[in-house]
Amino acid sequence: MKNSYVPTIGIEVHVELKSLSKVFSNSKNNFNDPVNTNVNVIDLAYPGSLPRLNKEVINMAIKACLALNCDVTRLMHFDRKNYFYADLPKGFQITQQDTPIGTNGYIEIENGKKIRIERLHIEEDTCKSIHSKETLLNFNRAGVPLLEIVSKPDIHSGLEAVQYVEKLRETLLYLGISDVKIEEGSMRCDVNVSVSNNDTLGTKCEVKNIGSISNVKTAIDYEVSRQTELLKNGEIIKEQTRRYDDKTKTTILMRYKETGNDYRYFPEPDIPYFEITDEWIREIEKQMPILTDELKEKYEKLNINPQNIQTLISNRSLCMFLESVIDSVDAVIASNILTSDIAGYLNKNIVSIEDTKLTKEKFIELINMLKNEQLSSKQAKQIIPYLLETDKNISSLIEELGLVQITDNTKLQEIINNVLNNNQESVNDYKNGHENALKYLMGQIMKESKGQANPKLVNELLIENLKK
Repeated sequence: MKNSYVPTIGIEVHVELKSLSKVFSNSKNNFNDPVNTNVNVIDLAYPGSLPRLNKEVINMAIKACLALNCDVTRLMHFDRKNYFYADLPKGFQITQQDTPIGTNGYIEIENGKKIRIERLHIEEDTCKSIHSKETLLNFNRAGVPLLEIVSKPDIHSGLEAVQYVEKLRETLLYLGISDVKIEEGSMRCDVNVSVSNNDTLGTKCEVKNIGSISNVKTAIDYEVSRQTELLKNGEIIKEQTRRYDDKTKTTILMRYKETGNDYRYFPEPDIPYFEITDEWIREIEKQMPILTDELKEKYEKLNINPQNIQTLISNRSLCMFLESVIDSVDAVIASNILTSDIAGYLNKNIVSIEDTKLTKEKFIELINMLKNEQLSSKQAKQIIPYLLETDKNISSLIEELGLVQITDNTKLQEIINNVLNNNQESVNDYKNGHENALKYLMGQIMKESKGQANPKLVNELLIENLKK
């Protein structure tokens, strides 16, 4: 018998797809609409109403399969998952038990480890239950298309679990098929945790109601600790469903599982079998966007700072904006501006770059002016808020803000003479081989000119003067 207890973790992730309409009806699919406004007879299971499969949902699911290295099932059908609960007006959920659209995939996490994906299937979401003094139901969510992505039990720590979920979220976001907002419920995680100190897998406990990626780690770490303590005390782990409590950072028993499968399944009779052809898959392949691994490799080759790369990848809007201009700008300068001044503005004002007045054309001009030293970084900082908030172009802003650069050699020479006369010690340091003195003198000249001196010209004139 081994002395150490090893956790084994599998994760089920439910992701709402952002199709225009629901998976089996033409009701609008929009999270923010007023309660019970996106609903029709199919969603409410009126007698005689029949589901009609949304092809765009299938397209989105195929994209996910390709991005997650899954085999795409060619001949598919749907099943009925039977259970009685108030959030299911039909008394069953349409899902894919026997023929999931994707199988045998994987995700590679930060340490290079591949987490296998057992299956990816399509199903309909339930309506949303709102519990207060009584339970209220919002049918806007009923029939919203879901992808359920089930991992193999390849995860062995809370940290690995977080890396897996983050990579999965990142991938689906860049595919453009879901906004994967955990706080709004468009991405939901259930984890299965078991602990064992021998070669046999332990009894798994499922943890539901995990409302953030950070809580995935917290919930797993607690559950591993709880189960380990029970085993050390000679107690038996019973298969059960638990929920995560955010206030106490613990898991709480909901119910025991008497059997491995709580549900009855049988083929959905109202949706015929259908085939996903090679031609269909090839068409989807043509629509696949660039994903994060490829972007990271591309940015590394462009010598973009690793921290900037991470900031860009974590903000799809910023990243896509950079992609739209990258062939027209210096990538390093552009990434520096996007991840510092512009990202700072967006975070402060809680907006995305699409919500601003910044156009590709204005940004390209800004970066090229910085590269050609027609603008200093200090001047750019002054201009950027106006580029984001107004329709004004850079030229007019330079005039308005009094940022016209001094390029006249005579005027620049006057400023340089004044700085050199007042900083003889630094002049001597430079002549004695201290290169940092040059930076200091440059700074003093820029300060005296209020940042308006052309840096390139100043540098040339300053070195010329120091060599005399």
